[in-house]
Amino acid sequence: MRAISPIQNRLVSLDVYRGLTMCLLIAEAALIYESFLEASTERSLANAFFMQFTHHPWNGLRFWDLIQPFFMFIVGVAMPFSLNKRMADSGDRKKVRKHILKRCLLLFLFGTGLHCVYSGEVVFELWNVLTQLSFTILVTFLLIRQSWKVQLGVSMGLLLLTEIMYRLYNPEVPYEHGTNFGNYTDMLLMGKINNGGWVAINCIPTAAHTIWGAICGNLLLSSKRDAAKIKALIVSGITFLVIGYGLDFTGITPIVKRIATTAFSFASGGWAILTLAFFYWLVDVKKSQAWVFPIIVVGMNSIFIYLFAEVLAHHWLFGFVGIFSSGIFAPLGIGEHSVKVITALLTWGAMWYLCYFLYKKKIFFRI
Repeated sequence: MRAISPIQNRLVSLDVYRGLTMCLLIAEAALIYESFLEASTERSLANAFFMQFTHHPWNGLRFWDLIQPFFMFIVGVAMPFSLNKRMADSGDRKKVRKHILKRCLLLFLFGTGLHCVYSGEVVFELWNVLTQLSFTILVTFLLIRQSWKVQLGVSMGLLLLTEIMYRLYNPEVPYEHGTNFGNYTDMLLMGKINNGGWVAINCIPTAAHTIWGAICGNLLLSSKRDAAKIKALIVSGITFLVIGYGLDFTGITPIVKRIATTAFSFASGGWAILTLAFFYWLVDVKKSQAWVFPIIVVGMNSIFIYLFAEVLAHHWLFGFVGIFSSGIFAPLGIGEHSVKVITALLTWGAMWYLCYFLYKKKIFFRI
């Protein structure tokens, strides 16, 4: 990693989209959702709301299931902008290719390394979002100079390939945890199955999210009028939602985030595109930007704060903050659950301030 100066003339809506996604991710690392769930009563409105910030156990879709697709989609949207800038700076596609390969390698190492941190020992596990992202970025880069029709066709091919592999491996119950094709490949690759149902070959269908992001990024870079861009995004997003939820509703393919079924990929991709359309309309077209600064400062150091949150937030920072919050608020008669909520909010605030500090110092970590 290296510190660089901030990039001027950015697409502000993309920074907001990225920043909001990262704010939500570090809030999980700060144990905010867990703390509020524990503090709420079962079947209460608060409990139902914060349940949306947990993954669905299997067939279904909660808000939190959209965060990884958002993250991977955002990377795709940013690629045409960043690659164009690199080409303008260096004029050498070989250097750009070398940079992409290096970035993918580092993401792969960071992703596998995080599993070692989680396990407290050296393990080889391929379920982390960064590991998946290393594959989806590489695929998208190889397609970046192709037309949007070719890119869309390849993305559909990846989804079709996923559908075929699952159905051929276990025709009777292709999407059941423990007996699906993803579990089979995990046994081949790692000799183990994830207890939560996550599978490494999710990188194949979720590559569609990054490819779709690149298509949308090129659309936003085009000379089309803003109204035409927004219309294309809305039509595409709604179409994907209809396909995804339609596959699930008709019983053809269930929406399962943990194995990234085609129904899930379409549904989550549709939400990702519609969210981009909304932020582009609000922030870049309507110029509603007075409120975006606290969000942008987090998004501008996205990989750094993600790694920091995953390595240090629940493992150290929450406990460190808890020493002081418990020492101050517990003697005041504030209950254990409420103190945990306060600690979580303070931990979240500390991570935001770290991003703000880096922003003020003009330090932006890139790989």
